[in-house]
Amino acid sequence: MDEDNGNSNNNSNSSITVDTAKWDRSVWLMKCPLIVSKSWQSQSSSSSDSPQVGKVIVSVDPLRSDDSSALQFTMEMGGNNVGNMPKSYSLNMFQDFVPMCVLSETDQGRVTMEGKVEHKFDMTPHTRNMEEYRKMCRERTNKSMIKNRQIQVIDNDRGVNMRPMPGMLGMIASSSKDKKKAAPVKGPEVKRTRRDRGELEDIMFKLFERQPNWTLKQLVQETDQPAQFLKEILNELCVYNKRGTNQGTYELKPEYKKSVEDTGAE
Repeated sequence: MDEDNGNSNNNSNSSITVDTAKWDRSVWLMKCPLIVSKSWQSQSSSSSDSPQVGKVIVSVDPLRSDDSSALQFTMEMGGNNVGNMPKSYSLNMFQDFVPMCVLSETDQGRVTMEGKVEHKFDMTPHTRNMEEYRKMCRERTNKSMIKNRQIQVIDNDRGVNMRPMPGMLGMIASSSKDKKKAAPVKGPEVKRTRRDRGELEDIMFKLFERQPNWTLKQLVQETDQPAQFLKEILNELCVYNKRGTNQGTYELKPEYKKSVEDTGAE
């Protein structure tokens, strides 16, 4: 960073100016569930003002005031929540993380450094709201099981549209022997397309309801999703067994196992 430029940093190669007036401002980085992110985006887009989407409550144990672990952070949701979305969340603070800064860019291309990350949190449903979260997971699972297939009636029932067109007869193999002799042509590798995150989580819960342990390769085959994207979901929902009889497999975290068991019981 060029100190001679004061509040801006000029990159001669890309000609981008970064406003660094707020570089020393402390900010918090928080990883939140997808449903919380969608709720906040919906509230911000529907209101011209900046709505209060939630508040953070800090609890301190007076007997361990010098210990950083004595601080307990809780997020209380504000505004209109969606369905059975939990109202309270625990914020688990990371002690060690890579130093990071937050940058923003306007529609006009102005880049601003908003501050440096002082604390990093992982947002999970609070224990007192776990029943609401389980109910919401069951609703999402049931919704994902509904098939939206449609049947279209063909007006022309004489089968004209199903007859082979002129010139296509030569493309059809004359016998089953010809089909066996034809060498299989390996097509290009198909690039897997990511599903919606919530939909994929529902599929994962159904798979772990079928069996408790899965390898990454098995899950890639079952879900037809990119391995890297699956790892992101697995890091949130599962623990990886590094040793023991289930070495090299994933299994649900205890808080999610209860949700899957309840769903199976119903």
